Amino acid sequence: MRVGLLQLSSGDDPAANLPHTLARIDEAARDGATLVLTPEVTNCVSTSRRQQEAVLQREDDDITLAALRDAARAHGIWIVAGSLAVKTDDPDGRFANRSFLIAPSGDVTARYDKIHMFDVDVSETESYRESKGYRPGTRAVLANTDMATLGLTICYDLRFPHLFRTLAQKGAQIITVPSAFSTGTGPDHWEPLLRARAIETGCFILAPAQTGQNTEKRATYGHTLAVSPWGRVLCDGGTEPGVCMVDLDLQDVETSRSRIPSLHNDRAFDIPDE
Repeated sequence: MRVGLLQLSSGDDPAANLPHTLARIDEAARDGATLVLTPEVTNCVSTSRRQQEAVLQREDDDITLAALRDAARAHGIWIVAGSLAVKTDDPDGRFANRSFLIAPSGDVTARYDKIHMFDVDVSETESYRESKGYRPGTRAVLANTDMATLGLTICYDLRFPHLFRTLAQKGAQIITVPSAFSTGTGPDHWEPLLRARAIETGCFILAPAQTGQNTEKRATYGHTLAVSPWGRVLCDGGTEPGVCMVDLDLQDVETSRSRIPSLHNDRAFDIPDE
């Protein structure tokens, strides 16, 4: 299967971002992709709650989701909308950071709300409190296509290996990690974590990323990656917007897992007393 991973530099205006996203999808489809993935918060990268309130929409009204569904139908491809920021009916007004799997028919066949919120102090000058604006999801998601079984994750989920292991043990062959990774942690953590998750699970890891100076107050690391089940980097998107194309052979999943069957070698153990 041929996959196109989009690397975008989305800003805080969904209407302005959308033409760039659609152009990259068209490019990937012309190059033969049957599965296309977009990064985290494809529709809107923003640190301003006021701006988000002004421009974000509910899922049924979201212009980006509607356009991606049309694109999937027009090209006859699967699209993973890595995530879209969407309004919810949450009593405290928080948004959802939601991934969508869109079939070639244009139908949404799976949704995943990001479980792990990026509430961190990277340094004295770089801190995030994602949970102030977004409510966390509570449910892991496996999604079936006619090509492969996908496990859906988003960005900070990458640091919680038990989620990836559970998805793999339940049947995932590919795990998606759409991201808007911090420039403070990206140089040291991005590639090692993605390669580790691939090696641990024997899955292909597909990680489309945001890149560059998205807004005045937000920059992202880029380096969209695809990693083989053996932990080899298959493509690296660098730091410019574009499309990474990669061909996957799902037999590599079975081969890697047969060589190192760690998904089946679990043993119970006692937890030390405090």
